[in-house]
Amino acid sequence: MFFEGLASLEEEQQIRHWMEASPDNEQTLYKERKLFDAITLLAQTSHKKSASRQRTFLLEWLKIAAAVLLTAGAGWLYTSYRESSAPVAMQSIVVPAGQRINISLPDGTNVWLNARSELKYPVSFNKKERRLHLNGEAYFEVTENKEKPFIVSTGQGSVEALGTDFNVEAYSEKGNFETTLMKGRVRVLSPDNRAAVYLSPDNKAVLKDGKFIVERVDDYTEYRWIEGLICFKNEPFVEIMKTFEKYYGVTVEVKNRQARKYMYTGKFRHTDGIDYALRVLQKDIRFSFSRDDENHIIYIE
Repeated sequence: MFFEGLASLEEEQQIRHWMEASPDNEQTLYKERKLFDAITLLAQTSHKKSASRQRTFLLEWLKIAAAVLLTAGAGWLYTSYRESSAPVAMQSIVVPAGQRINISLPDGTNVWLNARSELKYPVSFNKKERRLHLNGEAYFEVTENKEKPFIVSTGQGSVEALGTDFNVEAYSEKGNFETTLMKGRVRVLSPDNRAAVYLSPDNKAVLKDGKFIVERVDDYTEYRWIEGLICFKNEPFVEIMKTFEKYYGVTVEVKNRQARKYMYTGKFRHTDGIDYALRVLQKDIRFSFSRDDENHIIYIE
């Protein structure tokens, strides 16, 4: 329940205190996290086995048909059909609210997926490119292969790289698109391919009104989410609430005017949960909060 984000506030605090009690406890929790991620991936793929068996049967049937066609002098027709119509098996990974998952792609690329993100990619990449689709936020450590560009497609834009480390945020419901480059070089494209920029390390591209704005990145605190941390540095209270909305899949309505003026520097763990984070913030500013669980809304008053 803890890794699924279903534990109560009291249970989350107990586990967090136990983890911080010793390095051995922290290492044990990390191993359990990796096991949970593996089980999650297994559960998401198991339901596809039936469809996979059907495809296998279909392919075997096509092989027999091919032999018949070859004897009839029409083998080229079957070959053309196989190359153009054979389905590509896809893997889909969905991360629940308040969680993150670390996976390795077929080419060895390491990927961290943030909360409420979905990644779709082929079981094996083709000969020309390594293309996948992202809805949400992910951090990529790309295995270099100059012959096969690595392409991250989103509804708001795409990123192309040969071998590099970069972060992409593109939640479809927010309509945002932002790419930050840590190492290497990438080309960032708008959805219609009309706008394109090349990024060098320590820069990010933000898509606004169909155009890219390139900004310098001096502080990588916000990208510590891959460590399981939600970090803030002199962030306005309203922006902090927007970040919580992204991580926990809720809507936060700030009605307290005093809270809107508040700036905060600090960090929380993903697994702390939004209720715990709000109670910590209450130590520095007076506000109350209530929940509408049916509509997933939190009111700050």
